[in-house]
Amino acid sequence: MKIPTGETRLVIVGATGMVGGYALRYALENPAVGAVTCIGRRKLGISNSKLNEVLHVDFADCSPLAKVLSSQNAAVFCLGAYTGAVSDAELRRITVDYAIEFARVLRDSNPGAAFSFLSGSGADPTGRSRMPFARYKGEAENALMAMGFPHVYLFRPAYIYPVGPRKEPNFTYRLLRAIYPAFRALFPNQVIRADDLAQAMVDAVISETGQRGGPVFENRDIRAMVESLHRPQTR
Repeated sequence: MKIPTGETRLVIVGATGMVGGYALRYALENPAVGAVTCIGRRKLGISNSKLNEVLHVDFADCSPLAKVLSSQNAAVFCLGAYTGAVSDAELRRITVDYAIEFARVLRDSNPGAAFSFLSGSGADPTGRSRMPFARYKGEAENALMAMGFPHVYLFRPAYIYPVGPRKEPNFTYRLLRAIYPAFRALFPNQVIRADDLAQAMVDAVISETGQRGGPVFENRDIRAMVESLHRPQTR
C-alpha cells in the first residue's frame, strides 16, 4: 500500500526506551509521517522540525492529554518495565493501568486512531499464567481490543536484541546478548532486533493493515513483516 507523504500524525509513548527510541528515529525519517508527538516524563534532547514533545508525569491520569491526542491519528505505545526491576504492584500499574488510561483518552479524543501496543511473548489473555508479566500483558491486550479502535496491533516479541550498546537490566539479558549470534542461528523465531520491531510497529499504524480489532503479531509474524518490508518491490 502506498502511503501518502506526510499524512500520518503519530504519537509515541515511551520514546526514551529502547524500542520507543527506534520507533521515534524511524518515524522522523519516514516521509509518510507528517508529525511526531512524543509523550513522556523527561526531555529527549532531540531537535527535529517534525517533532513535538509533551511532558507528562502522571500516566495514571491522561485526561490533560486530551487536546494533544485529538489531533493524532496513530499511536505507538512502548511504555513498560522489566520484571524484577520494579515491585509487582508497580509492574501491573505500568503494564496495565497506564496503557489502558492512555488508550482511553486517545479513543475518546480521536475514535479513528490506529494503535500499536508493545506486548510480549507469552502474553496470556486468559489470566491463567503463573508469570505476572504474562498475565498483565494479557490483561492489557484484552482491554485494548475491547475499546473499539478501528485498528489495534498487539506485538509479542520474544528476546529483543538491543542493537546498540546499553547497560543490560539483569544477568539474563547480559547472557542473551553475549550469545546472541548463536541463539539467533538456533532459534531465529525467538529473537527480533529492536530497530526491526520498532519499524514494524510504526508501519502497522501508518498503513493501517490487518483486521478490525486485531491482529496479534507473535515473534515469527514480526520477523515476516520485517522481511516483507525489506524485500524489493516488484511491479
